[in-house]
Amino acid sequence: MSAFKPLVFSGVQPTGNLHLGNYLGALRKFVALQASHECIYCVVDLHSLTATLVHDDLADQTRQITAAFLAAGIDPNKHIVFNQSRVLQHAELAWIFNCVARIGWMNRMTQFKDKAGKDRENSSLGLLAYPSLMAADILVYRATHVPVGDDQKQHVELTRDIAQKFNNDFSRRIAELGVGVEMMVGEEKVNGFFPLAEPLIEGPATRVMSLRDGSKKMSKSDPSDLSRINLTDDADTIAKKIKKAKTDPEPLPSDVRGLKGRPEAENLVGIYAALAETTAEKVIADFGGSPFSTFKPALADLAVEKLAPMAAEMRRLMADPGHIDVVLREGGARARGLAEATMKTVRDIIGLLQD
Repeated sequence: MSAFKPLVFSGVQPTGNLHLGNYLGALRKFVALQASHECIYCVVDLHSLTATLVHDDLADQTRQITAAFLAAGIDPNKHIVFNQSRVLQHAELAWIFNCVARIGWMNRMTQFKDKAGKDRENSSLGLLAYPSLMAADILVYRATHVPVGDDQKQHVELTRDIAQKFNNDFSRRIAELGVGVEMMVGEEKVNGFFPLAEPLIEGPATRVMSLRDGSKKMSKSDPSDLSRINLTDDADTIAKKIKKAKTDPEPLPSDVRGLKGRPEAENLVGIYAALAETTAEKVIADFGGSPFSTFKPALADLAVEKLAPMAAEMRRLMADPGHIDVVLREGGARARGLAEATMKTVRDIIGLLQD
């Protein structure tokens, strides 16, 4: 037996335009992880059905997310880029995990509570079972690390619970088949088939807030386009949105502690720090005491420098959908081979007859 091979998995839903928060909180980390890990990045089109079943442009949205992956710097030759629905083993393992997970676990998921609201009885079963499919997305590749935002950390913790329960429930069969891998659960050394995946949450600006309301997260669904910087925005649009970003009348403080209680100022400083790959302290050291009429143009210049080339590359890629489809098709074939290897063993563990 040997330790699990380090492997990164993460996915992005094809719903709405990707924005600055998605880039700083996810895409840039995806790109960086390529240097140290084998990576599988997925456009999770099946997950998008929990938001709305009927889409007018799901195929184009899927291509747009793929274009963002490629424009940001993800290499589909060295790593795997595909869309979830091409690999049917995701749904197969999700059903098995529906039988492993407990209803109480799902009812505790804060995202379900937030999205279902007061009308929980009218929510789709898919919305409730969403975390089970997410667990399958990760574990069908036996991935060990998952870069996620704070709002998805609970789902990775649930993935660990599902993996641990499966390992415990089928411990005898796993041992008989000799397919277990040695791992630590707390202070105990155990054997299991599925790893206990670790969430990767690091770096500045993991939560980028709205440009119109610093108390709300930047969102694809916000009705105001001025609330976010879309990854397809050109240089003039980026600069205009930063110029119009909500601020307060006071200049920037001389110490980061002075940002407390000033959500819009804190958000813009955090965005600058993240784009410059520095700290809020360094930004305040450079701009402390300056009015926003001085800071905003500097932030706009930096944002245009970092984001405009990627926006141009996204537009170029979207003009050639055939190339994107080839990337997804080839990535899907590679992902399917890995997923089927896992599922063959899972079926043997459970006792499902197969060819």
